[in-house]
Amino acid sequence: MGCYFSTSKKSKIPGYEDPTVLASETPCEYPSSLSVTVSEVEALYELYMKLSNSIIEDGLIHKEEFQLALFRNRNKRNLFADRIFDLFDVKRNGVIEFGEFVRSLGVFHPNAPLEDKIAFAFRLYDLRQTGYIEREELKEMVLALLNESDLVLSDDMIESIVDKTFKDADTKDDGKIDQDEWKAFVTQHPSLIKNMTLPYLKDISMAFPSFIARTEVEEQEL
Repeated sequence: MGCYFSTSKKSKIPGYEDPTVLASETPCEYPSSLSVTVSEVEALYELYMKLSNSIIEDGLIHKEEFQLALFRNRNKRNLFADRIFDLFDVKRNGVIEFGEFVRSLGVFHPNAPLEDKIAFAFRLYDLRQTGYIEREELKEMVLALLNESDLVLSDDMIESIVDKTFKDADTKDDGKIDQDEWKAFVTQHPSLIKNMTLPYLKDISMAFPSFIARTEVEEQEL
């Protein structure tokens, strides 16, 4: 499946970067033959363009478009979506550009280094960007998880979950979880970062056409 836009038109998209450069800069723990390829970046470009023009046709992904892509609802606020958007928005200008999209999404690639996934997840939980995960931050993320999974637990049960998790992770017993403690905790509980891997990214150049077809059918049914 070819790209929707010619190279000359692509270069006019705000924040466009050459796929060859992006592919070479995407980290991977395996040999270069298994790293993100140019064809995968090209496929991600088509996905990016579909998302970036879903509400505002300006070639940039706005938070509402990001929400729509994740939840099919641009008005549904979600702490995870907000945090991921903020981390993808490296330039801190309120939108996600193509280069930011590819580089940030690279950490979710099956071949991405485990340490990168752990570090990204740490930043996700470090809501106040202090370099530590505090109890209240952990609680906010637990509540967001429960809300997203539609699980209803009593306040006492939630406090119990947060207390136990924080105690197990805060091995230095100083009231905060640093990056080393987080890494050790995740190593013992790998399920905490299972969502940090998106298997389809490994075959994005093959899987993307079916994604487009399925999405277009869904839109026609709306």
